[in-house]
Amino acid sequence: MKTKQIERIIKPGIPHFVGDGFRVHSFIPSAITMQRMDPFLVFDYNSKYNFPASEIPKGVGVHPHRGFETVTLAYKGRVEHGDSSGGGGVIAEGDVQWMTAASGILHKEFHETEWSKKGGEFQMVQLWVNLPAEYKMSTPKYQALENKDIPTVQVENNKGFIEVVAGEYKGTKGLASTFTPVNLLNAKLQKGGKADFEFPETYNTAMLIIEGNVKINAVDVATDHFVLFENKGETIEVEAMDNAVILVLSGQPINEPIAAYGPFVMNSENEIKQAFRDFQTGKFGHLAD
Repeated sequence: MKTKQIERIIKPGIPHFVGDGFRVHSFIPSAITMQRMDPFLVFDYNSKYNFPASEIPKGVGVHPHRGFETVTLAYKGRVEHGDSSGGGGVIAEGDVQWMTAASGILHKEFHETEWSKKGGEFQMVQLWVNLPAEYKMSTPKYQALENKDIPTVQVENNKGFIEVVAGEYKGTKGLASTFTPVNLLNAKLQKGGKADFEFPETYNTAMLIIEGNVKINAVDVATDHFVLFENKGETIEVEAMDNAVILVLSGQPINEPIAAYGPFVMNSENEIKQAFRDFQTGKFGHLAD
């Protein structure tokens, strides 16, 4: 097995607000194109940020999605959400929400009401994962993955563990069902903890250092930096220089045309226009602010 070498280490850019509740650094598509990281279309990272107490929860009001999935990983803070199909819930620290927007859904997400009243440290990642053309108009659904239920694998010398959200790690499978092969892992390592990963060379692979400083294939990488790997080789070695959390993503490219505009990702401009027509004529349902 050959080492999968680092192609780029990307420092976090200037953050911007999504609504008034999410202060994010965009790695995809700002620094890396959707095509380069297919099937990962968007990677927004709300690095640690202290929100003051607020009686009115901050967040993002009603907005549509079609043609892909949103994956929200909560590291600090709590998010409350609702949708036009009547679904909703709370994403607490350590939880993951995997929402398949597919044929179309209206959605809203805010800081959880009681958390908002106290405020505090907030840290989240939201990914957009593409759907193949044959599934873009499938029925929307949710997968709510509570932290206590996410499978884990101990690492060498028991200095940490790997949470398997989706895909597989050393024979342990994640709970999230995916439409194409996707691996999504949280490596939570103590100082000196080591972990090794193996992905097909054709898979688009990256890591984000959520906490701590690490060595990846013996290269120093600092907190909040995004690591893109070459599509050569299969193995990656990680060592924590201090207590660390690393988000690992690797997926098989779908290799279909990507037509993206605002909250819609389809395969052609005509399909984007149809999405807007369907949204404007109420076909995504209704959701109060």
